[in-house]
Amino acid sequence: MQALRCPVVELRQYTLHPGQRDVLIDLFDREFVETREAVGATVLGQFRDLDDPDRFVWLRGFEDMPRRAKALESFYGGPVWQAHRDEANATMVDSDDVLLLRPASARGGFPAPVGTRPAPGEPAPSPPSLVLATIWYGHAPFDTAFVEFFQQRVRPVLAETGAEPLAYLRSEHAPNTFPALPVRTNEEVFVWFARFTDEGHIDHHLNRLQQSERWREEVLPTLSERWAKAPQRLRLAPTERSILR
Repeated sequence: MQALRCPVVELRQYTLHPGQRDVLIDLFDREFVETREAVGATVLGQFRDLDDPDRFVWLRGFEDMPRRAKALESFYGGPVWQAHRDEANATMVDSDDVLLLRPASARGGFPAPVGTRPAPGEPAPSPPSLVLATIWYGHAPFDTAFVEFFQQRVRPVLAETGAEPLAYLRSEHAPNTFPALPVRTNEEVFVWFARFTDEGHIDHHLNRLQQSERWREEVLPTLSERWAKAPQRLRLAPTERSILR
């Protein structure tokens, strides 16, 4: 397994017209997964937001920024997107909520997937799972000192409360190599992901975290000093073809 998978990652949140999420997911999973990967992108995962029926969230990865530009030019200028873009765009209110990220350390990237992605129409692997994405917004960069703090102080508490981080990433500030698709700039974020069996498992983790003395006394004060605004949590249910599940 590679220590660092997809050195460039996009966290993409789409706001959709009411009732259109499954329409987009059906189209996306059928037409836009293999065709993106054929030109050099990696579709890391695609999800339904459990707390917003009109939000679709997905993760896309690249080997570097120049290859990101080449992959996006190839896909969005190619025949599959040209054939289906009107149908896809008709489901969307906004697709510009995009965070450009990079793994926060050599151990922070997404692991290589276990198993294979089911073909369109095949049932999803069982048992089902959920992914929790936690976004911390900083008033200054999440630098190397913070990453060490996360690894040495934060991660152990997350693990003991049932949320061992699957991946952890921070803002990538390289110039947007495909300006036709905007990304959120001038923000400092640190995003970590964990896998859970179900909603009860997430709730159990959050309750244990709130009750943890180590979290309240050793971790939270330092985190709170860095936060520019309240953290955001995304409770995500993988689609049938999501490789991250």
